[in-house]
Amino acid sequence: MELGISLSKADIVENILLCFESVNGSCKRSIFPPTIRVLLYLFLGSMSVLTVCGNLLVIIPIIHFKQLHTPTNYLILSLAVSDLLLGVLVMPPSMVHSLESCWYFGDLFCKIYTSTDVMLCTASILNLCFISIDRYYAVCRPLLYRTKITVHVVLIMILVTWTVSAVVGFCMIFLELNIWGIEDFYYKNVACEGECILFQNKVSSTVSSVISFYIPGVGMLSIYLKIFLIAQRQARSIQGTTNQNSVGKSQRKATKTLAVIMGVFLSFWTPFFVVNCIDPFISYSTPPVLFVTFVWIGYLNSTINPMVYAFFYSWFRRAFRMIISGKIFQPDSSIIQLFSE
Repeated sequence: MELGISLSKADIVENILLCFESVNGSCKRSIFPPTIRVLLYLFLGSMSVLTVCGNLLVIIPIIHFKQLHTPTNYLILSLAVSDLLLGVLVMPPSMVHSLESCWYFGDLFCKIYTSTDVMLCTASILNLCFISIDRYYAVCRPLLYRTKITVHVVLIMILVTWTVSAVVGFCMIFLELNIWGIEDFYYKNVACEGECILFQNKVSSTVSSVISFYIPGVGMLSIYLKIFLIAQRQARSIQGTTNQNSVGKSQRKATKTLAVIMGVFLSFWTPFFVVNCIDPFISYSTPPVLFVTFVWIGYLNSTINPMVYAFFYSWFRRAFRMIISGKIFQPDSSIIQLFSE
């Protein structure tokens, strides 16, 4: 992805057009070379389709199979829904805007699109955070898990996730809190016909990043570190028992999964939120192409999430085979046991 962006920067033609030739105050339009443009459309379009299909393959089994109606899977379902909506509602218009360098869908839809983008990205990250809390109780407090992590508690987690995400996204954009105090600078130097960007002041960029990323990120890192340490201690404590092999294998698998989860999360979202925080403090000097690249790397997290959170489960592989073979449409398929209790 970074290679594609770097090539486009080097090969952009010098001819600069306007987004709307007959409109005063129109934004300038940068034209990508045809080959690079087609390749980027194919890459970003495929990424959007993969995001939608991957998350549908998570959503359908959890809804259909009664055995999967558990608190943990409801959290995974909420995560998959947020990532699915990102692939359907955000990625396609973002792809057009990124490659055409113009916004052709009007100011109102720009606000709705931007708000939805912020809301869904925040929801995805908060879902990951609550999943880490669920895993903490499952691994570190197994005797308390069924009493602490109930369906009622999980529904509250999901409600908090979507409420906070909606408030952060829609309130910030529609109340113009993101440009509060810098309205004159924004409308004189940034705003133009055919532009749709999330321009933020120092307070907005800091607060939104802390709520949407840094607090959940630090929380996840702390929780998974504690899980890792406790899992290692448990593995050592059962040495010499008859359950050593099975427990040891389970602990190694859990440790590997946790490492993948944190690696994907931090690798994909850290670049964007670091730049998002510092950009207002360096006079908005971040190159637009770099900002767009980091946004799409963040989107890629929603593409990878189904693989990390679902493909590691044996029930998902069996459910996938049933969907592909059409067995999911057979009578009473919803009560099939996908795994032994």
